[in-house]
Amino acid sequence: MSSDYLIVAALKDEMGHHFDELGVPVIYTGIGKVNAAYSLARELARREAHGQLPKAVFNFGTAGSPIFKTHELVECTRFVQRDMDATPLGFAYGVTPFEDIPHLLEVPKRLSRLPTGLCGSGDSFETGTAKMHCDVVDMEAFALAKVCHLEDMPFLSVKYVTDGCDHNAHNDWNENLHKAASSFVEIFEEATALFQRS
Repeated sequence: MSSDYLIVAALKDEMGHHFDELGVPVIYTGIGKVNAAYSLARELARREAHGQLPKAVFNFGTAGSPIFKTHELVECTRFVQRDMDATPLGFAYGVTPFEDIPHLLEVPKRLSRLPTGLCGSGDSFETGTAKMHCDVVDMEAFALAKVCHLEDMPFLSVKYVTDGCDHNAHNDWNENLHKAASSFVEIFEEATALFQRS
C-alpha cells in the first residue's frame, strides 16, 4: 500500500525516522524550487517507466506563517511563487511571463480537520513582510504542485508551522524542526485512507 503513494519532503530532518520504521519510502529533494521540481519529475518518470505511477503525491514539510500558530498543521490548497518578479515587463508580481499555467495553482481540500492556507514558495528564507500575501511560506511546495499539475497527478501538501516569518524565524525553525516529523505519520495514514475510499 505504501508504494501506491509518493511522499516528498525537502529534508530528512523534517521526517525524522518515523517513515523509515514504517517502511514507507520518502523522496528527499533538497531545499529550493529547482531541486524540488527536478527530484519529483525524475522520480515520476522513473516510476512511469516501470509502470508504477503513484495514486498521489504527498508533500510534508515545515513552513513559516504570519497567520497560523507555531506547531499548527495546515493543509495547503493554493500555491504561488512569492519570489517571481517580472513587474518590469508589465506582469503582476508572482506571475511567470509567457506561460498558460495559472500563477495560482489550486488542489482540492481533503483533510477536513485541518485549516487550509495559501502557500507561497520562494528561494529565500522569509524573515519579514512578504511582497505578496501568503498564509504560509516555504521553499518547495509551488514547484511540486506545478509538476503534479503538469503531470495530472493528485497532490496533497501539509505544512507544520515552525516559525512566524519574523526576525527570530531562523532560531524558531531550528528549534521546532524535529517536532514536525511525528505529526506527519498520522496525516499520511489519514490521507491514504481517503484516497483508498475514493
